[in-house]
Amino acid sequence: MSKTLVAYFSASGVTAKLANTLAGAIGADLFEIKPAKPYSTADLDWTDKNSRSSVEMNDKSFRPEIVEKVENIAQYDTIYVGYPIWWYVAPTIINTFLESYDLTGKTLVPFATSGSSEMGNTNAELAPSCQGASLKEGKRFPANATADELKKWVDELGL
Repeated sequence: MSKTLVAYFSASGVTAKLANTLAGAIGADLFEIKPAKPYSTADLDWTDKNSRSSVEMNDKSFRPEIVEKVENIAQYDTIYVGYPIWWYVAPTIINTFLESYDLTGKTLVPFATSGSSEMGNTNAELAPSCQGASLKEGKRFPANATADELKKWVDELGL
């Protein structure tokens, strides 16, 4: 069994593509973090202060419900967690995912997609949700990052 997991949330398919490429490049298992209520285009309209994503991101305690959990998370030593950057951080559904498990002793590595935003305060906002884990600095990638680029990044992490 693999000791590495790539878990990801993708609202529009961009992060899903990157996560699939990463998992293939490093031989990891893949898990999609699915919201119980999928996000519509209107939900994702960041220019609308009343859109679902805007409301969720304005309340950092909000935890969108997810539909399934990783079976036997204990088998994984390293978990790469991918998501689109929303408001310069990870969407709160990532906190939901992390808070669903005992991550003590695990290494967590965030990775993200974004048209232009960097990782921002992502680690500071994720740290309380992954007590006992080693949270590494993450990296933002363009949607078209290659398997070679992703493998090089992982190799540089030395995990």
